[in-house]
Amino acid sequence: MKLLLINPRFPESFWSFKWAVDNIMPTDIRAINPPLGLATLAALSPADWDIEIIDENIETIPLEPEADIIGICGMGVQFKRQKELISFYKNQGHFVVAGGSYASLCPEHFGDRADTIIAGEAEYIWKQFCEDFDNGSHKKLYHETNEVSLEDSPTPRFDLLKIDKYQAVSLQFSRGCPYRCEFCDIIVMFGRKPRTKSMEQVGRELDELRELGVKNVFFVDDNLIGNKPVAKKLMAYLRDYQKEHNYNFVFGTEASLNLSQDDELLDLFTQANFAWVFIGIESPDEESLKETLKFQNTRSDILSSVRHIYSYGIEVLAGFIIGFDNDTLKTFDLQYNFIQNSGIQTSMIGLLTAVPKTPLYERLEKDGRLLKEASGTDNTKLGTNLIPLGMSYEDMVEGYRNLYYRLLDDRVIAERINNKSMHMPKSLFKSTYTYRQQLRAVARILVRGIIPGGPKRILSFLSTIPFRNPSQIPHILQDWVVGIAMKDYVDRHFIKEFDETNDLAVNHVASIEKSFEPYVNKGALEISLNRVKNTAANLSISIKGIMDMDFFQNVAPHLESILKNTPSSIRFNIDEHDEQQNAHLNKLFSRLSCYGDRIYIAVHEKWRNKVAIDSSVFNLVLES
Repeated sequence: MKLLLINPRFPESFWSFKWAVDNIMPTDIRAINPPLGLATLAALSPADWDIEIIDENIETIPLEPEADIIGICGMGVQFKRQKELISFYKNQGHFVVAGGSYASLCPEHFGDRADTIIAGEAEYIWKQFCEDFDNGSHKKLYHETNEVSLEDSPTPRFDLLKIDKYQAVSLQFSRGCPYRCEFCDIIVMFGRKPRTKSMEQVGRELDELRELGVKNVFFVDDNLIGNKPVAKKLMAYLRDYQKEHNYNFVFGTEASLNLSQDDELLDLFTQANFAWVFIGIESPDEESLKETLKFQNTRSDILSSVRHIYSYGIEVLAGFIIGFDNDTLKTFDLQYNFIQNSGIQTSMIGLLTAVPKTPLYERLEKDGRLLKEASGTDNTKLGTNLIPLGMSYEDMVEGYRNLYYRLLDDRVIAERINNKSMHMPKSLFKSTYTYRQQLRAVARILVRGIIPGGPKRILSFLSTIPFRNPSQIPHILQDWVVGIAMKDYVDRHFIKEFDETNDLAVNHVASIEKSFEPYVNKGALEISLNRVKNTAANLSISIKGIMDMDFFQNVAPHLESILKNTPSSIRFNIDEHDEQQNAHLNKLFSRLSCYGDRIYIAVHEKWRNKVAIDSSVFNLVLES
């Protein structure tokens, strides 16, 4: 039996750290984390099945795979691409299974798209599906509604992942969280009683990762310390494991803020070599925290808690939310001041989003405050799916945009770094790169990140260099990489005035139309610009005939100019094709690959196998 498992491409977000991946990390790194769920699913499959994992974030999808079953996972932000892939492969006649966190949360959204839907934790129901499929008696829906023991979860098939393409590798110890945050879907899917693997299971997984040469590990638990006594046992086990293997791993994880109130646990974190922790702070306003039932963040001063964690050398990454009913326009200053004073560089701020099935969603639906046409799957965009109470929707979105612009000013980034450094004299962070890779990374940071920012950024950067404490330099360089990567994202996605950039796009298109008028007149080329208010313009280029080398050579600089100087996207429709044109297309797309996230390529189905498009670089449109 041949099983193909696919992780769809993510839309770019803050979490992609695209600028850092493209400009700073070693060239073989293509993404931050691999699809742990698919590696686990592979381990749950029959031993005699032939299994392949394709992650579209690092490699292209196969257009005509040889597979008996194609399984396609997806989080909420991947739902659009997941649907496209399901339809594409099902239309080819493949047996398609849909799964992942969004199918688990909302299996009803998949309807008849897939042949089978796997909803919920997979340890038991995937095995049942495999057995039923072998017997020819598979069901439409396998929905796990009972409690799954994580001691029944196997060691993931890490060997099926292209490990060297990722910045870190994921590992899971527990599922579930004891808290009741109104906006969170974790307790909906996994419950409030944390369930854990055994220490021996963790050891076996670490052994596998060591064999594969992995050094950077992310415990993806939604709250690793949901059960503190068990968390302490895990830390002690990891400490001993690290000593036995000469501290091979650098760990990071997610945890609740009450980590700061337990010095014994913090001590164990440092002994186990946890260099960073992500904490859902959400808001420095106590009333907003009470409103969303995040009482665990009200039991101590949040700023003091963050600084206490710093004192152990542990980096704090944090999530923040704006749009609670208690929030007003004053909230933006409150968030700004807290983030600056705390020195949290990786501050992932999102607009409050009502995720289906959560208590928040149910409350707002009852009150008629949901925007049904809006997406509820990504809270890092300039929009959300709910109507706020304390401000207008438009003011909330504009305030959110302005907050990021304020936070990502070079001097403000530097101030944040210095505020953190005062409270974190020594960092547990250490690079997992080779010495040569580290030197190259430092050179890239300076040449591609600091110097292009001009005198203001250079002076701001110099103001953060700890000449009296050089041991802080690695985490300070990392903070600059994070800050510049986030600024790059905001500059491209949070544009304040689209009218000006779209006017520039119109001028570029006029130049293209004039330059290639002969091709247009003979019907071989169609050019159009779709301009929508408050959105970047979209240029459409349809190749209706066979184009010569001169066309591709001359059109390339025009397209580079529009992509470099505007936030516009470009869609290529390739309706006609031959072998000679193929070479010219490949050169053009290679030249434009650094803008791949804004390039959409639709190839007529009769030419799809003739035109090689890397869907991990470009947006490969799969409509018929």
